[in-house]
Amino acid sequence: MPKIIDHDQRRREIVEVAKRLIIGGGFEAATMRSIAAAAGFANGALKRYFPSKDSIIAATFQSVLQTMNERIGACDPSGGPAEELRHYLEAALPLDGYRIESARVLLALWEHSVANEELATLYREHLKIWRGQLADLISATRGRGEPADAPAIDELAGEVISMTIGAHITCVMFPDGALIPEYRSYVDRFMRRVAD
Repeated sequence: MPKIIDHDQRRREIVEVAKRLIIGGGFEAATMRSIAAAAGFANGALKRYFPSKDSIIAATFQSVLQTMNERIGACDPSGGPAEELRHYLEAALPLDGYRIESARVLLALWEHSVANEELATLYREHLKIWRGQLADLISATRGRGEPADAPAIDELAGEVISMTIGAHITCVMFPDGALIPEYRSYVDRFMRRVAD
């Protein structure tokens, strides 16, 4: 009886290998040859799952963003809008070793997306969704009846996005997690500002 191969699982494994290679040596370390070798494939076998390095990189980018979205979505909304907003902020920031490693992957992918319109479009769409979700949560937490697209709300959502992206960049220089207390402090200060 022929062995049944789970092709989706193989794709996930290849993406995890690409992540590890990017974490270990940056974007340049994740060549088709190095990914194939680390995943235990013959050189041409990756093409069955991903036609090009760009397609592996796009899948890797989506995987990191999906993991972030899953962390964000894991909040119990019964705690109210303020608790949901706090959870959202903490889930998006690099507050543990896994997320600091993921930041290294994001940094490499952001750089690559400058020259890859497909990746740039994917990330711009993610930013739009992220900004809208933040604006909804900020508006609900403030409880003043302001629409989510009010300038004050949009400004706060933009601040969170800029701070979070900055945190992902700076944490790469401090992989030991030295900046985690600073990021947690930012969340506390932001929550106080939203409540004022």
